Amino acid sequence: MPTPIVQFDAVSKTYQMGAVVVPALHEVSFAIHAGEYVSIMGPSGCGKSTILNLLGCLDRPSAGRYLLGGDDVSQLDDDALSATRGARLGFIFQSYNLIQQLTVVENIEVPLYYQGLTEHESRARARELAERVGLNHRLDHKPFELSGGQQQRVAIARALVNDPLIVLADEPTGNLDSTSGVEILAVFDQLNDQGKTLILVTHDSNVSSHAHRTIRLRDGQIESDVRC
Repeated sequence: MPTPIVQFDAVSKTYQMGAVVVPALHEVSFAIHAGEYVSIMGPSGCGKSTILNLLGCLDRPSAGRYLLGGDDVSQLDDDALSATRGARLGFIFQSYNLIQQLTVVENIEVPLYYQGLTEHESRARARELAERVGLNHRLDHKPFELSGGQQQRVAIARALVNDPLIVLADEPTGNLDSTSGVEILAVFDQLNDQGKTLILVTHDSNVSSHAHRTIRLRDGQIESDVRC
């Protein structure tokens, strides 16, 4: 069995709210291998957002280990976590998080600013990703000139531009109409077919149904882990 690219070993997370300690996750363990398509589901307050923040190296566990690509990233300092995010992770958000002053191709290039590529290399890669998500005819448009579905396609291309180990998506169809949502999920399906590892955090069973494995959380623990 190959080494997992994501591994949680008894990961716990607590938050200090004044004098009160609030438990968010309790000894959560799971492994995800390259090429998997995983959804993480559960009711409000179950720990989905906490897991997303840990997976995305936006936070650190209070206890346990998180291995990303075989490396323990559990207790990296802020600079090392930032470097890991830039090099190994791609993010797709419900609200797109595009920079309104930049064009489509410039938004896609943003993660490459600190990767040591030349301007020509960055622009070529951004154009390639724009074409891959069907936006090659919109390269010079700005976000306010695009539909919600097109803006999410820009966000997907931006998440892929650094060829990340994993792509994390937080309610990726939450702001879209049903037609645009179906189109975006078709893009995810295609990316997974091409070998990309996807982890979706969602409350929507229609979105989750596209994944090949669903991890359900309740009260900060794994309630079920089912492969389709």
